Formats: sequence, C-alpha cells, structure tokens
Amino acid sequence: MGMSTGGSKGEATPNINVTPLIDVLLVLLIIFMVITPSKPSRFEAKVPAEPKEMDKNIQLKQNPNTLILFVSKDGKLRLNTDDVGDTADTAPMTAKLTELFKFRESNGILREGSNEVEKTVFVKAPKSARYGEVVKAIDGAKLAGADPIGLQIDDLEN
Repeated sequence: MGMSTGGSKGEATPNINVTPLIDVLLVLLIIFMVITPSKPSRFEAKVPAEPKEMDKNIQLKQNPNTLILFVSKDGKLRLNTDDVGDTADTAPMTAKLTELFKFRESNGILREGSNEVEKTVFVKAPKSARYGEVVKAIDGAKLAGADPIGLQIDDLEN
C-alpha cells in the first residue's frame, strides 16, 4: 500500500505514495487557471472611417452642445471659449463641467439618437503639449463625469 518493509531489524519504514497528491495538485492548478479572469490585452480605440468623396462637399452644422476642452502648450485650460484654470489645478474645470452636466440633466439635454444625457467632451491639444498635462485634463474631465472623452491632437497656435 503505502508502506515498505525494507528497514533494518524487521521494522517497516514509512514511504508516502505521492502519485495521487500530484494528480490532485494538477487538477487544482487547472481549476484555478480556468476561473482566473483574464486581463484585457488591448485598448480599444474607435477610429472614424475616411470620408467618401461625396461626403466632403456636405456642410455640417456644429452641435451647440459640443464641449471642447483646449489644452495649451503652457498648460492653460479653456472650455469652448471660457478659461477654466490650468492643469496644475483642474478643480475649476471639473466644477464647471459638473455644473454643465447637472444643468443638462435637469433640462433633459440628451445625446442625439439616445436617451442618455450629453456628456461628451473632446480634449484638443497641440502635438507639442506635454503628455502629462493632457492626461491631467482628461482625468479632471473624467472626474466630472464626462463620457465619452474624445482626443483631438492638432497643430494649434496657442
């Protein structure tokens, strides 16, 4: 069974049979591998399609509810035309966005084609802006409840 009789003086020496223990260990390993949630391996970005030739001649009307958060090279923040502080302290910008979103919710300003409150914010920054400054602006907008947040990186003058 699990004992051997090869000891001196006629006594039995104990030997543990580890084969069943290894089987149990492998089964437990497989179970834990299956139930462990897998980490997302990619970040999904939605890229718009290239406009068709006939679409280029169509005049588009700007949505009056569009919110564009401009981040300048020196870290100043502007929400559409209003100055809302800088990236060193994003609290004024977060407060302004939160106030706007509450106003939109109380007045029923909805996203086109849905029943969700319009909370879309586009962050626009020049290519020469520091990455950390743009991330601070995105974090402040996310803290205010902006969803989704779009990025527009252009060669801006300011």
